[in-house]
Amino acid sequence: MNSVIQKSGRNASASLQDVLTHNRLWGKGASYAVCSAHPWVIDAALQQAIEDGSILHLESTSSQVNQLGGYSGHTPSQFADFVRAAARRMGLPEDQILLGGDHLGPFPWRTEASNSALNKACELARACVLAGYRKIHLDASMACADDAKVLPEQTIAQRAAVLCEAAEEVLKHLPPGSDPPLYVIGTEVPAPGGESALGAPPAVTTVESLQQTLQVFQQAFAARGLSAAWQRVIAVVVQPGVEFGDEVVFEYNRTRARFLSAGLPSSPSLVYEAHSTDYQSATALAQMVEDHFAILKVGPWLTFAFREAVFALSAIEHELLAGEKSQRPSQLREALDQAMLREPAYWRSYYNGDETQLRISRAYSYSDRCRYYWHEISVQAEIKRLIENLTARSVPLTLISQYLPLEYEAIRAEQIGNQPAAIIRYHIQLVLRRYATACGMD
Repeated sequence: MNSVIQKSGRNASASLQDVLTHNRLWGKGASYAVCSAHPWVIDAALQQAIEDGSILHLESTSSQVNQLGGYSGHTPSQFADFVRAAARRMGLPEDQILLGGDHLGPFPWRTEASNSALNKACELARACVLAGYRKIHLDASMACADDAKVLPEQTIAQRAAVLCEAAEEVLKHLPPGSDPPLYVIGTEVPAPGGESALGAPPAVTTVESLQQTLQVFQQAFAARGLSAAWQRVIAVVVQPGVEFGDEVVFEYNRTRARFLSAGLPSSPSLVYEAHSTDYQSATALAQMVEDHFAILKVGPWLTFAFREAVFALSAIEHELLAGEKSQRPSQLREALDQAMLREPAYWRSYYNGDETQLRISRAYSYSDRCRYYWHEISVQAEIKRLIENLTARSVPLTLISQYLPLEYEAIRAEQIGNQPAAIIRYHIQLVLRRYATACGMD
């Protein structure tokens, strides 16, 4: 499948469409979308794309990156510039980068009235397209302040069409020869970043529901004169029965999803986009690709892996500096927890239990709500100190074996150097390689 991506000589948008066509015809090959604005994750994803000779399919959510900066502090144009600069530094050609907007819609402004929230979402859609985003997930599935708790499917589709119209409005301002955006639609959209409470596996989307969704969306697009844009809808978000929460991961069960897999619509020619595939086994991911879930979204698992790596390096650092008075060890874990306690809005509704359980969840939860705090200045300062402390001295391999056994083996095999930055990148890439293998990129 790698040959479809690497040797076609086409840009990232066209390469993605080649991959999706291949999957639709033969159930082989797919694309994984890295849904993260975290610099270390982006660095690892760039390296993985270079090693695989594949496109970098990178998406920012409307909460991470928006016209107000999002929690990453980036507008769409700033984020695009950051990614392209990192790609140039590492040697990945710009035409191998596919930027996308994930959950692009009213979500960041859902506490406002629907008109206000949708207007801001439209502004974000225009900003993303102007910044070079070429894949847009139109997600108007969430209720706003003046809505009923559950939105009718027609309302979701109509608002998605409004978002699409806003994106299409700015095409005339793009440089000549620019590709128009590709779109992803759907109504059975998992909550961004995983669910806050899960007691049982989510129900798999039915074929009847899928057909109804496609009909409603096509009508909504047609009502706004968006027939040309409808031809660029490449995927529909469905629920394959996978999800994760604080302490639980629901694994893909292809028996439960067999009717949906067999019910791929003949017209329009689409594939399925699967969200919340984080923490799935290698077998489950491979089966999902075979069953036409040809776009696999992954995000929290990658920052979860980053956290694993820096926590392990912090333990090594404390071993090395124990008893030393000339050099202070970093206080990374303490700084991170203090930041989360100062501003609990990003995690409070996701975690339950007594203070001990909350403390454990803040650090180790599958939901990985600590990813919202890595950009805090106090946390960044401790990460910098951690890396400087470990770079300034030789770290015994025996300590790496104790805390990071997979990286120990990679260092022994001379696959990576014994440096903290290389270790962090490798640990994130362990997750990315699982996706690359499932998608046929290795």
